[in-house]
Amino acid sequence: MDGVKGKRIGVLMGGPSCERDISLKSGTAVCRALENNGIKPVPLELIKASTMNGYGEEVASMIHASNIDVAFIALHGEFGEDGCVQEILEQLKIPYTGSGIKASRLGMDKIRSKEIFEANNIPTPRYRVVEKTMDSSRDYLKLLGSPVVVKPSDEGSSIGLSIVDSEKDFNDALNNAFTYSDRVVIEQYIRGREITVGVLEDKALPVVEIIPSKRFFDFEAKYKEGMTEYKVPAEIDTQTYAACQRIGLEAHKALGARFFSRVDMILNKDNKPVVLEVNTIPGLTETSLLPKAAHAAGIGFNQLIFKILEQILW
Repeated sequence: MDGVKGKRIGVLMGGPSCERDISLKSGTAVCRALENNGIKPVPLELIKASTMNGYGEEVASMIHASNIDVAFIALHGEFGEDGCVQEILEQLKIPYTGSGIKASRLGMDKIRSKEIFEANNIPTPRYRVVEKTMDSSRDYLKLLGSPVVVKPSDEGSSIGLSIVDSEKDFNDALNNAFTYSDRVVIEQYIRGREITVGVLEDKALPVVEIIPSKRFFDFEAKYKEGMTEYKVPAEIDTQTYAACQRIGLEAHKALGARFFSRVDMILNKDNKPVVLEVNTIPGLTETSLLPKAAHAAGIGFNQLIFKILEQILW
């Protein structure tokens, strides 16, 4: 606690992304937890943006004017998880929580992260990439097997994601994804159990199983109360459980993520974990998945938030 005395701890939240409202909830919860730890935070709500032109300069001025010594990043999605705010903080020489610029960019970019998973023999669904300027008339359902998952290459919280069972629905799903990104990932759909492995202090936390009432863990299932059941720890056999933790940690390390993250996976029909993505700034409310996993390891929410802050104070 001595490392905190006299320091202004800024909590960055809000921002321009589609996940702004979730970020505000994370940031508010982080501020409350810091106060419970005897720390008075400096809440910094980053503004919305009608255009990203000049947005970075405006945020840099705001952060500089706040006179903070340390930044606790509770931003999700664009500008917060993609290395942009991290780059600003490094230019301002302000230490910040979580992963660095490169790992943040890789975690946000589903295409580059998949390439790294493949290079490190980390199982991930087969996929193809479509850009707006490309001919998208190929029969991806035949190529990858039906159904397929269509999603933007750089969004979180399942925003813009569709599961496509038939060719007639493919173009609508593709156009929906293109509203969020110029590049779209078309991915093999893996049938199985949805699980996530939180990482804290670069160690795997207890495995969480996610049981949505809908077909998959979409934005509504994530954030609407009562839509999803969680089992912590997941009720899977010992060998599979250990494999999930090992592969989750491998994915975290392969991207160069720092201190904490959350790795989302599917446990396929052969009981083998398949990695979907690494979230470098997962949700940080008391009911979010990383805090659920930490709680199962005996780490309360206030302690979790202090541990994340503590990493950059010593």
